[in-house]
Amino acid sequence: MSCENKESILVALSGGVDSAVSAALLKQQGHTISAVYVRTWEYEDDILGDCPGAQDLKDARETSEKLGIPFSVVNFIDFYQKEIVIPMVHGYENGITPNPDILCNRAMKFGALLEYAERNGFSAIATGHYCLRKKELHSPAELWEGKDKNKDQSYFLAKISNQQLEKARFPLGGINKSRVRELAKELDLPVANKKDSQGICFLGKVKITEFLSNFVEDSPGEIVTVEGRVVGEHKGLHRYTLGQRRGIGVPSNVDNKNFVVTGKDEKLNRLIVAFESKNESTLWGRRYIIESLSFLTEFPTVSNIKLLGKARYRDPSVPLIFKPIDSGRAEVLFEQPQRALTPGQVLALYDGERLIGAGTYSHSYLGRADQSLESKVSA
Repeated sequence: MSCENKESILVALSGGVDSAVSAALLKQQGHTISAVYVRTWEYEDDILGDCPGAQDLKDARETSEKLGIPFSVVNFIDFYQKEIVIPMVHGYENGITPNPDILCNRAMKFGALLEYAERNGFSAIATGHYCLRKKELHSPAELWEGKDKNKDQSYFLAKISNQQLEKARFPLGGINKSRVRELAKELDLPVANKKDSQGICFLGKVKITEFLSNFVEDSPGEIVTVEGRVVGEHKGLHRYTLGQRRGIGVPSNVDNKNFVVTGKDEKLNRLIVAFESKNESTLWGRRYIIESLSFLTEFPTVSNIKLLGKARYRDPSVPLIFKPIDSGRAEVLFEQPQRALTPGQVLALYDGERLIGAGTYSHSYLGRADQSLESKVSA
């Protein structure tokens, strides 16, 4: 590597194996690197979240010592509460299912933490995400799916901006997860055998409903079928999400049929359920409104563009037709019906394997009933 290609990079160490190997690879490549651990919770061993933060901090520190790189801890507790936790809680209060991990990447990791890095003289920030950043001279940076399709995390970066991507580095984009584990063992990193974290970043082992109970009061109401028949009582609409099968608390009393959540009536405080079926139009749909659009490319202005979309993380990319409504909203028509696409969640948009933008499912999803966009396309 030539001297002019070497950078001063701040690596966000989470205490896990992915970010640890990212730091090791960047050091091997000759970059000048330092590590930082971001504190997001005031009491990281607090019972509220059974939070693994205390162990993560210890592991991040030991990893830095093993690699012989500077290590620091930055306090983003107030920022995280204000910009990530409170919006998430308000989202559940308002009947949507937010995605705090995507918001965290945009607002904190490649927002506040990137600003911190630049203030301290770093030219870029690196994380352990499995995705590829491609950059050609005099052209904007592009974000592509990672080589390991089982671990690809481009979805979680769907809302970052062009400016943020220019400063982002993803050393694991061209590596399989199995190879990352091998490298960690070869380098004798202290986190080589540590299990991957699961779920929302700060909750640890605690379920989201248990966490929300500390912030949102229960407001019981009726559980009704799509036909309007009362079948039970819910504890509070914030405890449920579209497509949920377990934990509804209402037996179907019909052999080989189970209830699933298909909607929420905020005005009447009713939870709506139906039998699981691909013919249930309140559960399966093709046409939706997405809002809060953002793009890493120029905003598409031509109607009826054929793209691919990840309806949710770990879903495969599927064909859809994209029709802009205005600068912030669009209609999308999936080629095949999708199950339980939930207001507040994110649809990531791709051109092949290249991420180009994203939008958030609106409350006013259109489902299967109105297929006018399909007729316009086929006309």
